[in-house]
Amino acid sequence: MASDKAIGEFSLKSITATIIPGPGGSQLSQVNSEGTGTGFGASFLTTTFVGGGKDGTFSLKWVSYLDTGDGLTGSGQGTYESIGKNRWRTVNVAEVSDGHRIRAEGEIDLAARSWKGTLFEG
Repeated sequence: MASDKAIGEFSLKSITATIIPGPGGSQLSQVNSEGTGTGFGASFLTTTFVGGGKDGTFSLKWVSYLDTGDGLTGSGQGTYESIGKNRWRTVNVAEVSDGHRIRAEGEIDLAARSWKGTLFEG
């Protein structure tokens, strides 16, 4: 069961976006981001968004480099929905290579190319 206990925050900046054809004539947007997350150090993500400008789903893969020099990887799935002009609310759950799960709730500011939010226990 998901927890409401916040374990930290994340802050990402979009670096590149690639728009490619998806199944059934859909469009996929692959966005590469970098930033930090509490307990994750420097992180690099590729997120693939499926859907339109108002709502849809996404998957993500990432690698993080901890302050100890160790690395973690992860992957997850989530949803997004428009909450105003150039803003999306996101919710996702992810599996981390060290065996734990995290949930993230955030907001993407498309114009500023930023994605910020809160991390929760599994």
